[in-house]
Amino acid sequence: MNSSEKQTKKEAFKADYINKIEEVSGNCLEESSVLKQYQALAELVMDEITTQWAKINTQYNKHQTKQVYFFSIEFLIGRLLKSYINNIDMDEVVTESLEELGLDYAAIQEQESDPGLGNGGLGRLMACYLDSSAAMGMPANGNGIRYKYGLFEQRIINGEQVEVADNWLKNGYPFEIRKPDKSVIVKYYGSIHSENINGSLTFIHEDYEPIMAVPYDIPIKGYHNETVNSLRLWSAEPIDGFDLPTFNQGQFLYAIRQKSEAESISQILYPNDSGFDGKLLRLKQEYFFVCAGLKRIVSHYKRNNSNSVDGFGEKICIHINDTHPAMCGPELMRILMDEEGLGWNDAWKMTVSALSFTNHTVLPEALEKWPINMMNKLLPRIYMIIEEINRRFIEELDACYPNNIERNHSLSIIKDGQVHMASLSIVTSHSINGVASLHSKILREETFNGFYQVFPERFHSVTNGVSPRRFLMRSNPKLKDLLNESIGIEWEKNLFQLKKLSNYINDPVFYEKFDAIKLANKFYLADYITKHIDISVDPNSIFDIQVKRIHEYKRQLLNALHILYLYNRLKENPNLEMAPRTFIFAGKAAPGYYFAKDIIKLINAIAYMVNNDKTVQDKMKVVFLANFNVSLAEIIYPSANVSEQISTAGKEASGTSNMKFMMNGAITLGTMDGANIEISEAVGPTNIVTFGLTSDEVFHYQKYGGYHSVDVFEQDPRIQKVMHQLVDGTLGFGLNFQSIYDSLILYNDPYFVLKDFNAYSDAQNRIDQLFRNNKTWTKMSISNIAQSGMFSSDRSIADYQREIWEIK
Repeated sequence: MNSSEKQTKKEAFKADYINKIEEVSGNCLEESSVLKQYQALAELVMDEITTQWAKINTQYNKHQTKQVYFFSIEFLIGRLLKSYINNIDMDEVVTESLEELGLDYAAIQEQESDPGLGNGGLGRLMACYLDSSAAMGMPANGNGIRYKYGLFEQRIINGEQVEVADNWLKNGYPFEIRKPDKSVIVKYYGSIHSENINGSLTFIHEDYEPIMAVPYDIPIKGYHNETVNSLRLWSAEPIDGFDLPTFNQGQFLYAIRQKSEAESISQILYPNDSGFDGKLLRLKQEYFFVCAGLKRIVSHYKRNNSNSVDGFGEKICIHINDTHPAMCGPELMRILMDEEGLGWNDAWKMTVSALSFTNHTVLPEALEKWPINMMNKLLPRIYMIIEEINRRFIEELDACYPNNIERNHSLSIIKDGQVHMASLSIVTSHSINGVASLHSKILREETFNGFYQVFPERFHSVTNGVSPRRFLMRSNPKLKDLLNESIGIEWEKNLFQLKKLSNYINDPVFYEKFDAIKLANKFYLADYITKHIDISVDPNSIFDIQVKRIHEYKRQLLNALHILYLYNRLKENPNLEMAPRTFIFAGKAAPGYYFAKDIIKLINAIAYMVNNDKTVQDKMKVVFLANFNVSLAEIIYPSANVSEQISTAGKEASGTSNMKFMMNGAITLGTMDGANIEISEAVGPTNIVTFGLTSDEVFHYQKYGGYHSVDVFEQDPRIQKVMHQLVDGTLGFGLNFQSIYDSLILYNDPYFVLKDFNAYSDAQNRIDQLFRNNKTWTKMSISNIAQSGMFSSDRSIADYQREIWEIK
């Protein structure tokens, strides 16, 4: 827009904003609080978006547009205010208007809470896919749970993780619209009996416990277009509300029990499932959002299709994100048969045609299984349908492959007293995909090889991607401006255009501008670290960063042990020639994952020792940042020099932080695992630092043995010293990490930390040498950005459209 148009928009915005401030606060602008200023801005933005939202939904309904629905237990969408303002192309108008009104725009943005709707990569991936779908003008919606307290807010107290409730809704949430008129009843427990009604066998669910599922819709606004899709989140509420008569009789706890039991379903993400009650609550959650979501989708489809479900499988894509929504198959069968009157064969054809499944793991503990007795009691009709799906599946296999009876029965959905949810997802879906080339290969050849032999045409591969709007344009605006200045703005709509940066790969003027932006971002993160944990770090040092969920296979432990080894080297030789290094960690451990919590405790113990040792302070610092979320990630990724992607080869499905770091010019230090392989292929071996066992080597050791961690321990004095330091009091009085020591030595190092230690140490030396040559390092950084188009979630969504959903 030209200056005259912008000025007109600014004046209109300021007038509307002042009126909205008075409306939401009852005060004039000068007397309003920062919270009210935020709420007023959020409402103005919603006024703009909801008009488009209504319009696009009318168009979808009128043209009976084929739609995708992502079913996921997580949607880690991050703060939305700034994204909305960018997407409606009002960033300059809002920024300049608020400044002219004398308001602090940054402080206003800080009033927004990060929605507690996810934990890590799974939820961030879904948020990126929603963002890309809207940016590309594709009708795709999310379906999940509105967690009142999210996962948890992580605090670090005396070096240990402490979980407290994440009360992200304490001030309300201005970007959601509650729609009680679209509530549905979800049924648990009870009994099933059948009747012959009009010549058809009909199953009736009686004596069930009903829960009301109430939807809250959040708009997903496309970037500089007219598309507004929806994220629907379900909240669990009691049918009858508060039991006043019982309360008035003095039975206070009994009166509120039903309400509490109902609301517990949508209280927190991933309740601790180490005990029976926790497992039961998780199973309730998984059926809750599946049942509620599918009921409304079928109802909406019928309303726009002459009250018929004909063609449902061709017009609706139900995409299952990991195994948490695996009951989509039997639940859709139940709706189509019990509520819509279809026979089994017609319902089955429609279900398989509609469903597709993305698997995100090869870890056995992550392949969900539920006890038969629990599912049968809680969800009697669903279990009945699963039994029949399984019976027909095995019967068909035995008929088609009579010489493979053992193989056939190994694929049973129900076995060993459990319902296997990944198997259920595969059988009920027309498409199964992995999320990186290596991961998809492992699924075909190992994890699901039996199913692949039966359904080879169902297996696909779609490498994950991340949103460049969230993780480059928004989080790194100075880099965005430099890119626009250098190669034009076409890359904002097509990230492959970043390849034009190859024209600047040896340009010293561009180098200088790029390095200045990276340093400014590092100063910003350093300031954050000082303010939040009172540790001073050197922005000119290497910012070596590993931020992700804390898990043994992600090997934060390998990083920590190497830091301890590097500290030992510095103590032995204070004049050791090395680039100063700041090691930064962030991530949450599941509340019941005690080994992961010990790793956090170890990192903080090492940090305390290193950061308080004046003899090494000018060479290294160690930082653990609490409560990693999307907002913190947006500060971290632009500031990184080194991206630690060091999972045990063959264990990481894809990874997405590797892509976000790469997109911002960090150099990957990683194993050849997950999407690291595709990053390596894209940037070339000179622009990435790799090390360690291959996935084939890991597989061979795990299947045939031959690895003995004690041999590595006995042959490497560096490892001996580091291991002894875990248990000899070096890390602080009373601190003993015997569980970690035993895992690595007594239990033979299941994730090959010691086996890869030497290779990792060599790779870190390589990082040090590269960084000390500024021209080489900057060239590597720019090369990574130039090749990051492949890792845009726009490309991922385009692949899904073409190969799986077939949306024109």
